[in-house]
Amino acid sequence: MSDDEDIQVEGPALAEDDPMRAFLPTSFGKRHKEADIAAQIDRSKRTAQPPPVVDKSKSKPQDSDSDDASDSDDDSDDSEEEDEYPTSHEMVIKTHDRAVTSLSLDPAGSRLITGSIDCTVKLHDFSSLTPTTIRAFRSVDPYEAKQSAAGSESHPVHHVQFNPLAGSVFLCISAHPQAKILSRDGDIITEFVKGDMYLRDMNNTKGHISEVTTGTWHPTDKNVCVTAGTDSTLRIWDINNKRSQKEVIVFKSKAPGAAGRTRMTAVAWATPVQGGNNVLVSAALDGTLVMWGGNGPFTRPSGEIREAHKPNTWTGGIDISSDGRMVVTRGGDNTIKLWDTRKFKQPLVSVEHQSTSDHYPTSNIKYGPNSTSIITGSATGHLHILNPGNLRPEYTTPVTPGSPVITVDWHPKINQIITGSANAETHILYNPTMSTRGAVDVMSRAPKRRHVDDNPEFTTDMSLGLSGDSIITPGALPGSKKTGITASGKSRDPRRPHVPQQTPFMRSQPDEKHISENIPLSKMLHEDPREALLKYADLAKKDPMFTKAWKSTQPVTQYADVSDEEDDGPEKKKFKR
Repeated sequence: MSDDEDIQVEGPALAEDDPMRAFLPTSFGKRHKEADIAAQIDRSKRTAQPPPVVDKSKSKPQDSDSDDASDSDDDSDDSEEEDEYPTSHEMVIKTHDRAVTSLSLDPAGSRLITGSIDCTVKLHDFSSLTPTTIRAFRSVDPYEAKQSAAGSESHPVHHVQFNPLAGSVFLCISAHPQAKILSRDGDIITEFVKGDMYLRDMNNTKGHISEVTTGTWHPTDKNVCVTAGTDSTLRIWDINNKRSQKEVIVFKSKAPGAAGRTRMTAVAWATPVQGGNNVLVSAALDGTLVMWGGNGPFTRPSGEIREAHKPNTWTGGIDISSDGRMVVTRGGDNTIKLWDTRKFKQPLVSVEHQSTSDHYPTSNIKYGPNSTSIITGSATGHLHILNPGNLRPEYTTPVTPGSPVITVDWHPKINQIITGSANAETHILYNPTMSTRGAVDVMSRAPKRRHVDDNPEFTTDMSLGLSGDSIITPGALPGSKKTGITASGKSRDPRRPHVPQQTPFMRSQPDEKHISENIPLSKMLHEDPREALLKYADLAKKDPMFTKAWKSTQPVTQYADVSDEEDDGPEKKKFKR
């Protein structure tokens, strides 16, 4: 064979559509699998769906000429609106079992917490999420007792909110009289005290005596928060002092037949960006809207509007604009109203909007960044972006069609909208060009290699139970109570000895520290009483407290000198036999 001749390699005689071609190599050498980031982000793009006809009619003024516009103009307007708001893409988080009632992002936008009716708080860290591993790194039940406790109970979560001035803690409120402060990792830091339910005057109680409905943080002081309860009070707390509230604001209802009490349903606390006095606004079940000066005194409200919303309807949404002048409320009477704090008498604007607070009391309404928009959810599962001046819908997009959107939030730093729905889904809406960090970073990461443990359908949840074919060592499971005695005194397992229950007093350092910090004079338990009294002997001799008046006339104590040689005493009498 000469060098000029071309060498021809015979290929496999397979047809183009032969399935065997999928098993043949297409090139030589090692191939690197690289994630297609652009394709990942494109897959998270939301499918364009037209908003409901009802919202379209409401959003158009009666004297407008938009009805004569063509369909092409409407499509171009919709695309411009999509570019204006960060709603073009979405990331879905499915970590709860029931409806999501509250959510919050820390000030940096790196950590998300969600609360639900399933009595848990889920903590999500965007830095550890990937497109294939979207899950919570911790699930916390704030009121779950020990597994061995007989009276263990759980309560639905009403409200969670990160401290806007310090992202290391967040406020957690459940259907319980005691609110809690948790760290960003889910550890309980403070549990506020419960008040005495047998006291009639709420000014004399140290805490809420019944269920807490909601709360919020102080706009300028990172150590102060306020909670609203069904005992007709607002209580201002210092998170460093859990034994008693800092201030108690008792609202006296003027509704007939209410006996001066009602339930506080919503509260908002804000301060103007340009500076000035902050404002505290709260709504009540009797329809009243009350305003106080945020710096006090709180003896009398600076403004009160009776029947701002229909009485006996739950006003769950309230928010204050960034300049501190406007207040927007979403009531249970199917209305959204706009109020001016300078003329706190009549609403400036009132529009119809179907309410969901009869089923989900935590349905909220929020101002967007710089108060340029107002966002809220709807019973049909749509997100509504309203004009802050006339409350007309500027943009409506479906999030969870058929399932109500309960809670919404718009983070100003990362420019992303987070929604929580009744179908237990949390949606993060974003735009790759307008938004930063958060969901954008998650969808820009390479997907984690799939492992059998990544799919919960193929694995076993140890907390819920084991499959039937597994071999279980008796007593090896956590929380299994195979030893000890029952309530009637019988042994649970005759083959094992009784193991005494480990009480807090049997443990070492942590519980001793808890006792010394919370129980007054508990350090006296470890002190010798004789030494404790003798250390005051010299002081009592020099400056007596009780016999000081007779110090100069007090007789000198004289003791009899008894020597060892003398008899012990007089002779004993002889008894007759």
